[in-house]
Amino acid sequence: MAEVFKLAVPPGAIADLNERLGGTRFPDQAPGSAWAYGTDVVWMRGLVDFWRNEFDWRAQEARLNAFPQYKVRLHDIDLHFLQVEGQGPDPCPLLLSHGWPGSVFEFLELIPRLTTPSQFGGDPADSFTVVAPSLPGYGLSFSPGQPRFGVEEIADCFASLMTDVLGYRRYSAQGGDWGSFITSRLAYSYPDRLIGIHLNMMPLRRDPKMVADPTSEEQKYLEQLTTWLKDGTGYQWIQGTRPQTLAFALTDSPLGLAAWIIEKFRAWSDCSGDLESVFTKDELLANISLYWFTGAIGSSSGHITRACTDRGRFLTMPQLPCLRATANFPPKCSVRRDP
Repeated sequence: MAEVFKLAVPPGAIADLNERLGGTRFPDQAPGSAWAYGTDVVWMRGLVDFWRNEFDWRAQEARLNAFPQYKVRLHDIDLHFLQVEGQGPDPCPLLLSHGWPGSVFEFLELIPRLTTPSQFGGDPADSFTVVAPSLPGYGLSFSPGQPRFGVEEIADCFASLMTDVLGYRRYSAQGGDWGSFITSRLAYSYPDRLIGIHLNMMPLRRDPKMVADPTSEEQKYLEQLTTWLKDGTGYQWIQGTRPQTLAFALTDSPLGLAAWIIEKFRAWSDCSGDLESVFTKDELLANISLYWFTGAIGSSSGHITRACTDRGRFLTMPQLPCLRATANFPPKCSVRRDP
């Protein structure tokens, strides 16, 4: 049975973080333009100053605690999730799955728009009841020593949550980044329970040789893919081969943790190089601080180990027997119903 949960980080943990930030030792700036070799030192100095002197963690806790939250024992872990009832005649159950290095914090502005569309000029008939778990091994679904889950295990855990715990016979699901793999796996393993799925990252094979005789458009994509594999996957190989070694640095240094996460938010968001045009420092630090206070960065990074080895097998599965939609960037949406 699920139990009500409220987040309350001990005052001593907040004091410890502030003390560590006060003793931060910065590296020198690498030659070349800012961000060319990773997170920019000047930008990080400003972030650490804000983190120490202006950021209000208790305000972020209050934002999260404004939504109904629960924990339930499932598959030998304590799974954290939000469940927010829709305000409409027949709300559709919707499972939201975040990615790495994200958390449920990224859903807080979205949830009211889904549950109470009438407050934003929408039709109450389009309301959803939102269930947003913290991925196993991430944030508030992490405790030291617990089992590490891959795609299949997370999908099975979420299926149990939605049907066995919450009683939804059928529901919709949405996932981004790592959550897109989980959502796709749900649709593959439990097609009778899924009304439809929405993804904002396509879980495709990343093999430049996968097209024997590419069209000009396919060739352009394959060239972009080759560049990305060469320049954008270093973090993945570190996390996929030596996540424990990396965990020492990121668990002990708030600066190291922030730099590791910030670089990905900048690289993966549609910000044209200006991170604060998309995220405020408060939004970034809410997510980073959650990783810090829970100590979950090592566990969440370790999931990439499974990702590197599972994707080839996972992505050769048959077509998903449910309604699917995908939003790509720049925005493009395609919908297909399998016969």
